[in-house]
Amino acid sequence: MSSLAAERELSRSDPSFGGSLVYLLMNLPMGVLAFALLVSFISAGVGTAVVWIGLPILALVILTVRGAARMERARVYALLDRYIDLPYLPLPAAGQSVRWKARLKDGSTWRDLGYFFLLFPLGIIEFVLVTVFWSTSLGLAGLPICYRFLPGGEYRFPTWENAWFTVDSTVSALPWAALGVLCIALSVALTKALAGMHARLAAALLGPTHAQRRRLEDSWGEVPTMSTVRG
Repeated sequence: MSSLAAERELSRSDPSFGGSLVYLLMNLPMGVLAFALLVSFISAGVGTAVVWIGLPILALVILTVRGAARMERARVYALLDRYIDLPYLPLPAAGQSVRWKARLKDGSTWRDLGYFFLLFPLGIIEFVLVTVFWSTSLGLAGLPICYRFLPGGEYRFPTWENAWFTVDSTVSALPWAALGVLCIALSVALTKALAGMHARLAAALLGPTHAQRRRLEDSWGEVPTMSTVRG
């Protein structure tokens, strides 16, 4: 996809509700897994680097993070409809030591690493906000039906002993159900807004900077075409 097409993808309106909800709920388990693996392998690699065993471990971390970043860009595109260009410059056609120096000097490698460290705290915040808003909204909207199945056949808020209000009939539940419907609309907007903000963060960390985009376009221009080769 061209740079212009990618910019158009990023400038679209809010992502779809279904994709946003699935994406946000996935972030917490993925963030926990990424944080646990990164901390474990980086600690093991740094701790054993003095005896050279840690260097292959750290190299594996770098390769895994770059591969996981590719999967994350695909997940953002599939669920949030946001295309993120690959930011990596082509590796030099030289020995492995030169290629590894290029990987380590590439700022995109470290931004990929930072993204997966941030995914854990962001996943917690997003999961809490989404679950609290949606459980409250659906609970209020379903109050005309579900209050019958509560102890005593009534709902008391905030506690049974010190109730600010009591719902013990369909009529008394209707105002709260109306509030629940309003909260559902707010929850939909919140879900899409959170996903949109996360998509922009992913584009900033996992995508190319303006300087990298220019370097990528320059490197593409240096690739010889078939007509040039034949000439």
